[in-house]
Amino acid sequence: MRNAKPLILTVDDDQDILDFFQMVLEAEGYEVIGAATAEDGLRCYKERHPDLVFVDLMMEEVDAGAGLVKELQALGSQTPIYMVTSVGDSFNQTLDYSELGLKGVLQKPVEIKNLLRLVKSALS
Repeated sequence: MRNAKPLILTVDDDQDILDFFQMVLEAEGYEVIGAATAEDGLRCYKERHPDLVFVDLMMEEVDAGAGLVKELQALGSQTPIYMVTSVGDSFNQTLDYSELGLKGVLQKPVEIKNLLRLVKSALS
């Protein structure tokens, strides 16, 4: 049986981003697991069944994040998934993130206040 704390999975190939999410979210009482590749993220998802997922759009391959999201959707995931990207507003203009099954997009650099508000909303 899992701990009563909500579990958040972050998938990003940038260790600084993984550390940022872990530091900020654990300070707020969440349990956080990080994965540096889409493959590791999928494995963590299957093993731990997180309550919320953040996925970097561009990791080891340009579309690795989008591919991971599609794999999670193929598994029948009902977990809220947010894409984290440094691509900019062009991502929102060229792609309908809801078509990928995303709840939304979080722009890098991530602002702590926005992150915490989003997490609280997604888990309520």
